[in-house]
Amino acid sequence: MAVDELKIVEGTVPFRRFKTWYQRVGQSEPGKTPLLALHGGPGCPHNYLKSLDELAWRYGREVIYYDQLGCGNSPGGDPELWDTTLWVEELGVLREALGLDEVHLLGQSWGGMLAMQYALTQPKGVKSMVVASSPASIPLWEEEANRLLSYMPPEQRDAIQRGLDDGVYDRPDYLEAADEFYRRHVLDMDPVPDYVAYSLDNTGECYYTMQGYNEFMVIGKLKGWDVSDRLGEISIPTLLTSGHADEATPLIVKEIYDGIPGARWELLRGTHMVHVEQKEAYNALVEAFFEEHD
Repeated sequence: MAVDELKIVEGTVPFRRFKTWYQRVGQSEPGKTPLLALHGGPGCPHNYLKSLDELAWRYGREVIYYDQLGCGNSPGGDPELWDTTLWVEELGVLREALGLDEVHLLGQSWGGMLAMQYALTQPKGVKSMVVASSPASIPLWEEEANRLLSYMPPEQRDAIQRGLDDGVYDRPDYLEAADEFYRRHVLDMDPVPDYVAYSLDNTGECYYTMQGYNEFMVIGKLKGWDVSDRLGEISIPTLLTSGHADEATPLIVKEIYDGIPGARWELLRGTHMVHVEQKEAYNALVEAFFEEHD
């Protein structure tokens, strides 16, 4: 099917006193279960995952996106509400409202954390899930971020450390050093695709509330988040994906690989957004996994 022939439906689902926005792209061919995509951040709008549209137009699998409450097209401007249990609840409400009795999940970064926490509730009808460049432990994430930081040139490492120490993140040397870290470990593309740039440019208060002000030090509500000791409870067939230079380092992903029974792991050449950097290869990989579990 040609891209311009895809059926696209948008709408909202009532959730608490707010509305959760969603978009359905394409229609699944007989025997193919829809994919529900969980974006990262928290607070990074769904747009940067739109590379997954290829699953709809090339492989005939419906892809469903949504913006989690508090970001993008789902504003919910009360930071007191924002926490992991809220978004787990929202995911269940969305599935029920859209009639997704059977579904595959793909969660990227924070979205993979959400997928794992949701999986621990033992939901019915989740045929498989992809956990893409995600940690099971924020303390380990911080340790690895600081290890990666230690390999930066001394002047850049020192500039970032000064920002972490005094909370001043707008100095030119800090911004330059952070940009280099992000190029090495988050996204290595020039130019950045427009749909990715939109998400990066529109990640705001929700990210600051949950994560903090950078990737190196978590000071928000996710501080201390850790499900590593419960991974053995997950029974959903799971594929792990990550990049060789990913800020979700091999050590981080191996903890999940060792913890979830029967999990598979594909390490690709790329960074935290390897799903964008190697779009065609990545989509072929996850589609083959979904087909095994349709």
